[in-house]
Amino acid sequence: MIDLAKWFRAPEQKSSRTAQLIAFQSQARARWSPRDIAALAREGYMKNAIVHRAVRLVAETVASVTWLAYDGSAEHHAHPLLDLMARPNPRQDNAVFLESVVAHLQIAGNAYIEAVTLDGLPRELYALRPDRMRVVPGSDGWPEAYEYHVSGRSVRFEQAQVLPPILHLTHFHPLDDHYGFAPLEAAGVAVDTHNAAAAWNKSLLDNAARPSGALVYSGPEASVLADGQYERLKHELEREYQGAKNAGRPLLLEGGLDWKAMSLSPKDMDFLEAKHNAAREIALCFGVPPMLLGIPGDNTYANYQEANRAFFRNTVLPTASRIGAALSQWLSPAFGGGVRLAVDTDRIEALSADRSALWERVTAAPFLTLNEKRVAVGYTPVEGGDGFG
Repeated sequence: MIDLAKWFRAPEQKSSRTAQLIAFQSQARARWSPRDIAALAREGYMKNAIVHRAVRLVAETVASVTWLAYDGSAEHHAHPLLDLMARPNPRQDNAVFLESVVAHLQIAGNAYIEAVTLDGLPRELYALRPDRMRVVPGSDGWPEAYEYHVSGRSVRFEQAQVLPPILHLTHFHPLDDHYGFAPLEAAGVAVDTHNAAAAWNKSLLDNAARPSGALVYSGPEASVLADGQYERLKHELEREYQGAKNAGRPLLLEGGLDWKAMSLSPKDMDFLEAKHNAAREIALCFGVPPMLLGIPGDNTYANYQEANRAFFRNTVLPTASRIGAALSQWLSPAFGGGVRLAVDTDRIEALSADRSALWERVTAAPFLTLNEKRVAVGYTPVEGGDGFG
């Protein structure tokens, strides 16, 4: 016999002394930001002070280097390529142009430079936004063209020319043949952690830096707050008892309501150390010593001068040299084929101590000729300099 009461029985309800409560704190799974270029730019560069300063520091420092032009071993003090680098286009000088290129590399892992030619010579250089560019692979797998999309329109740049119109700079990506891997993407977890810690501390300030709690309704057995009562109570709490201006205001409870404070200690709520650890990871991803960003707790370098010297050696010079080599290889066919760009390290004040030590060692070497000493410190040989002295 079928028990119809079993199927049509009212849903079981359990009564509780806590009945309905209002909780102002909850734990959930970690949420991570998307890893596309736009999300990285918004959550990282535009919302995180450490990322913003690290990217600016690398980009501005690389953009401040002085370029030298060489044709073989001969240095050119005046050259069309130097003129082009000094004034890439009518709207930008060398510093602004290179800052955009380096910043795109740090944030997106890709940087695109367009060359505008006239009579076979490059006259202007422009840095294009990587989020608008798409690689078009050819039948051999290598890029045959680039498409730039803006405002619903698309511009195609064919690369099969004596001077390809687009130079594509990338950071190494182990899983992609065409696009680079951004340092900001590698630091994504640290960026989210840093942002979350900052948001948590901001919420504590907004709530008078007090632990959250719960209002427990202890009314008659199995009774609950009506929907209207629940909403009115929640709005009153948000309006009258949250925020720094309401700190210390006594809470008026009625009708069986009881306040239960959450058992979080101040140590549990101290995210300062977590922020500093995340900040150090972000700085390391961009190759910036944490000391240069004002992050405490880093004892890698004895002083600011040593940290700055390491920053130039390990980050600025490799980045600038790589960009200079790529520009030289790209543009040199238009200028005769042998010209190359090099960084003038003598103009870098942070490396003056290293340079002085090198000069002293070379000068004290009696087994080197004058020209060998000049080559050792980065200068070209001179006539009559093959003797010892």
